[in-house]
Amino acid sequence: MLDIVRLRVLAAVARHGSVTKAARELHYSQPSVSHHLAKLEAETGAKLVQRAGRGIRLTEAGRMLAERATEIVGRVDSATAELSAHVGLRAGRVRLTAFPSAVGTFVPAAAALLAREHPGLELGLTETEPPEALRMLRAGYVDVAVIFRYDDTAPEDNGIRLLHLLDDPSYLVTPGHPDRAGPSGAALSPEETLPTGAALSPVDPRPAPAGVLLSHRDDRWIAGCDRCRSHLLDLCAKDGFEPGISFTSDDIVAVQALVAAGMGVTALPGLALQAHRHAGVDVAEIPGSTRHIYAATYGEPPDPPATTALLAALTCVAAEMTASRPPRRTGEPAGARCRKI
Repeated sequence: MLDIVRLRVLAAVARHGSVTKAARELHYSQPSVSHHLAKLEAETGAKLVQRAGRGIRLTEAGRMLAERATEIVGRVDSATAELSAHVGLRAGRVRLTAFPSAVGTFVPAAAALLAREHPGLELGLTETEPPEALRMLRAGYVDVAVIFRYDDTAPEDNGIRLLHLLDDPSYLVTPGHPDRAGPSGAALSPEETLPTGAALSPVDPRPAPAGVLLSHRDDRWIAGCDRCRSHLLDLCAKDGFEPGISFTSDDIVAVQALVAAGMGVTALPGLALQAHRHAGVDVAEIPGSTRHIYAATYGEPPDPPATTALLAALTCVAAEMTASRPPRRTGEPAGARCRKI
């Protein structure tokens, strides 16, 4: 029988491509990691790693076993966490991953709400784009993944359950008028960025005219993550052209700085502009271009109590963001108007 500790070591080495980094993650010494790898090779009768310059790399057999090891270790960790929560061995821990603009907007409010309502519950948070987030979810490294999908995004794998949180429109972002931005190119203040009473209207809500993207067919374009890039290509294809992509960046601050400097145009979702809005850009909502944001879980219900509490906090804060209600009073914590979760 394969040893779970040695499988965990192999998975860490595969993830980092380095014994040193794997040892650091696992809080082992480097000789200990090497010892576990040697023992695992003896148990399997297969060569799993080989020297490559100053480092190591996995053999074909090593890659195959590491892929399974990642799934096995993740499932064991999930089962341990669920059992601990069920029998009350500890207060509980829940692990969340979310894409950058969610982490920059509503996820902190959900984390704060969860901490107020369940002070003994520990939240682990990582930032990843949807494809990697779903891989982590399936492997059991996280309990909840906040992801986004477009209407034409391929269906998720069987076993993925999606809880709709909110819809997020896309905006055309173009260079602004020179007199709008100061020499520092500072971001707009919250008062400028968020109109009073706005739900998901982090910018001037005026819609762009139909076919507006076509008027920028000869401009340089700036693309983001793979899923965002694919959506941009689809939007432009509907207007009858293929954009000339000159720059690619997942950093919304860098993207807007490039636009403000006249280096191109782009399309960004509302949450990205709510997280950061450069004073030197103009924006207009692109009609019929909305991404849908979900909290994803994996496996059969019911969810463990800690996961259920996190889902409730995310749902509550998302509803508070999108509801047509007056803005929170100064000093009122996010999620304060939610019912007890």
